[in-house]
Amino acid sequence: MRDLNQHEISLIRESKNGNSSSFEELVSPHYKKAFNTAYRILGNLEDANDVAQDAIIKVFKSIGSFKENSSFSTWVYKIVVNTCIDFKRKNNKQEVIYLDKQIGEKNGGLVLEIPDKAGTPESLFEENEVKHIIHDAINELNFEQRKIIVLRDVKGFSYKEIAEILDCSEGTVKSRISRSRNNLRKVLVSKLNEREEG
Repeated sequence: MRDLNQHEISLIRESKNGNSSSFEELVSPHYKKAFNTAYRILGNLEDANDVAQDAIIKVFKSIGSFKENSSFSTWVYKIVVNTCIDFKRKNNKQEVIYLDKQIGEKNGGLVLEIPDKAGTPESLFEENEVKHIIHDAINELNFEQRKIIVLRDVKGFSYKEIAEILDCSEGTVKSRISRSRNNLRKVLVSKLNEREEG
């Protein structure tokens, strides 16, 4: 978990004292990440924009309760995820990506390989198609599973950070990730089979 630097601490303290320009400087590096997280969890641009804005307002209103001995970024993500959960409860709509990894089957299991960035036009097209398949597969997971996959496999949070964001134990996080990845694997295998047949 990243420690606060002196500049962040200064901005946090000024924000707690009502300095809006300090607050703006403090949260501006986090807004795009907040929006991207909300989009990957909710799967809708408009909803993600609303949720990201609501989350930043909540950060502003509750900045006074932030403890300076923890990561500000993790605290912001926790608020974003909770705002997504609240939004989902209110707007029970049915609806992220395990990006930058290519899928292939080997010995009955899925193998994830990082693609060559300087590929041919054909390989770049293939890579883009695979990303779409993965995105669609993640969107087929239920909300709880999408949330945990986004935090771990898209955003790269540690088990400890996810436990803090979701208010649960690291053991719970690990078991949820395992179940979610198993379900994602089944959906991906099905989609890859459909692609080969089509």
